[in-house]
Formats: sequence, C-alpha cells, structure tokens
Amino acid sequence: MTDPQAKDAARREARARRDAIADHDRSTASAVLRDRIAELARDGHLPRGAAGGYWPLGSELDARPALLHLKDLGHSVGLPVSGPRGTALVFRDWDPQAPMTAGRYGIREPAEGRAILLPSLLLVPLLAFDRSGHRLGYGAGYYDRTLDGLRAGRAGAVVAIGVAFAAQEMPAVPVDGHDERLDWIVTERETLRILK
Repeated sequence: MTDPQAKDAARREARARRDAIADHDRSTASAVLRDRIAELARDGHLPRGAAGGYWPLGSELDARPALLHLKDLGHSVGLPVSGPRGTALVFRDWDPQAPMTAGRYGIREPAEGRAILLPSLLLVPLLAFDRSGHRLGYGAGYYDRTLDGLRAGRAGAVVAIGVAFAAQEMPAVPVDGHDERLDWIVTERETLRILK
C-alpha cells in the first residue's frame, strides 16, 4: 500500500500545477479535448453506448464541449450524482436545457427524475496521471469504484478516458491495489492509448 502522506503530497502538488494554468489556456484546452474525442469517435475507438462525463469542479479541465459533441453524435450523456464517500457514482441523463441541482460537494448534477444511464464510455477527471494509465483523484474512491463496477458488469467493456491538462502528468502516480487504470488519456498536447 502506498503511503497516504505521499498520495496527499502528490495531490497538493498536482492541484497547484493545475490551478496555475491560465484562463486562456483552459478554454483552448477544452476545445482541443473536444476535437481529440471527436477523432477517437471518428476512428472507431469509442463504444456506441451512453457516455458519462462530469461537471468541472474548480480548475478541472472542462469536458462539456466534448460531451456536447458526443451528444451530437447520438450518444446519451450522463453526469454523475455523488452518493456517500467511497461508493460508485450513478449517472443521470444530462440535457443542457434541463434544470440542474447542487450535489453533495456543490457540484452541478442533473435534477432528480432524469433517467439513469449505464455508461460504456467514461470521461474521467483527475489531479494527476502517468503514462501507464494510473490517475490520482481526490481520494474518495468514487471513480475507482465506478470503473470497477462497470468493468465487472461488462467484462471490461467500458472505455475510461482520463481528461487532463498536459501539466498534470507525473513520472509515476502513487497507486494502491484498488486504483483503476485508464484506457486512454487525452490532453491538449496528445492522445495516449494505454496498453495493458
């Protein structure tokens, strides 16, 4: 098991790097992310089912333009609803025109009553990543449990794409046995396919 203090230190360092990215670079990166996700779809790398994404929190890369593009391609798109710490996320259908509500951590979520989706494609936020497909999240375990559950229920069929700024890369992310690896990582500089 990784030293919890080492993970906490890595989180602080990664958050500081992400927070330091200029506003102009953020909007440019968001547009490039959309284009890179579109390219993956065009080249047949993405499954056809529902896509799960996230509403950006703080300095996270805004994946909403990519999610809107996936909607345009015919994917249902869901945003997460956070339950108790350490549980898997539930994804509710996202309609940009429909009312949203503030969730557990103040993050915008589709309102109660929206359809529940089971994503076959998941855009995953993160604090840091490495080239072997490991991600460093906030420490609550939501995405690890979500990916574990989706992969167990579908024999690994869910495609997990970590979305991040290139500045969030680390040589090696501290990991534990329960940490789920990503299948792809997309930044404003490159698209990385993770071979497992």
